[in-house]
Amino acid sequence: MKLAARVSQVTPSLTLAIAAKAKALKAEGIDVCSFSAGEPDFDTPVHIKAAAAKALDEGKTKYGAAAGEPKLREAIARKLKTDNGLDYKSENVIVTNGGKHSLYNLIVALIDPGDEVIIPAPYWLSYPEMVTLAGGVSVIVRTDATTGYKITPEQLRKAITPKTKLFVLNSPSNPTGMVYTPDEIKALAEVIVDADIFAVSDEIYEKILYDGAEHISIGSLGKEIFQRTLISNGFAKAYSMTGWRLGYLAGPVEIIKATSSIQGHSTSNVCTFAQYGAIAALESPQDCVEEMRQAFAKRRQVMLDRLNAIPGLSTAKPDGAFYLFPDISKTGLKSLEFCDALLEEHQVAVIPGIAFGADDNIRLSYATDLATIEKGMDRLEKFVKSRI
Repeated sequence: MKLAARVSQVTPSLTLAIAAKAKALKAEGIDVCSFSAGEPDFDTPVHIKAAAAKALDEGKTKYGAAAGEPKLREAIARKLKTDNGLDYKSENVIVTNGGKHSLYNLIVALIDPGDEVIIPAPYWLSYPEMVTLAGGVSVIVRTDATTGYKITPEQLRKAITPKTKLFVLNSPSNPTGMVYTPDEIKALAEVIVDADIFAVSDEIYEKILYDGAEHISIGSLGKEIFQRTLISNGFAKAYSMTGWRLGYLAGPVEIIKATSSIQGHSTSNVCTFAQYGAIAALESPQDCVEEMRQAFAKRRQVMLDRLNAIPGLSTAKPDGAFYLFPDISKTGLKSLEFCDALLEEHQVAVIPGIAFGADDNIRLSYATDLATIEKGMDRLEKFVKSRI
């Protein structure tokens, strides 16, 4: 069978593959410590589930508007105004099947074959694959620990060409957990406005911050950058709603209408009754978010201390999200070899950095319980000591 050429150009998701392998080993009765999936281990808060159940009981099980339930779009617009200083109306918002889907819709709507999209590395692994599927060209800009794995204004300016259409910003970052400061965001915004390109800000981890780190939405810094900004977000990380598949995109009306047309011919509306759970998430007290954030903060410190005590590993302290991104170069192994051997020999699942454009690193998620973290770090320490 001859498949479309685009299929061969896309790399399957390593995060999903390794998470699936870890789950399969667990199903066989093998004791696996998995730090692979970017998924909170908490259940969805009770009041959110209750709102969805109530919607089911009320018969909200039919087709809905492709762009999302009007009440949810209004709630999202209010949230963006209150939390992020972004003056959007409901017509500026589309509800999507997860945050990933919001980004895919945007790239399909905005990127023509040959258009360039600037993506700082390390990057979330799906960004360049989406660009490839749209026929665009990913321009990868390398960053490292010396700049906190953050692109500088000078790097961004140098990467822009007449073909540049879009810049991808992710703060807090997956996989590094780093957060751009307000001054850093402002400096990037000036470059974007000067070049007259679009920026998409992936803010899915905005609520998971530590040590006084501040999340600034780049579109809030002035009229000119606001007109060039798209906001991608969702409910998966802050509210532990990964399986609900609820995300959203906000931006200029013309672009939102285009993504709605695309969605209307692909998935149609997002699960109707689930959207009422999302309304409850936004409109109810946010105590549940803070409780999870505090738990992540404790886990972060435990894992960070353990990793930095292992000779041969070095790890920057993240300001947000729930990942650590240690440098493994002193082991002499590249990331895929490291991860395969660690899982095979010590039953610890982590993600190779090559998936994120950084082959000398690995990603560990601390969105799991402290007992698993302690046991997994014991195993990781034994593994690394056997290699150096």
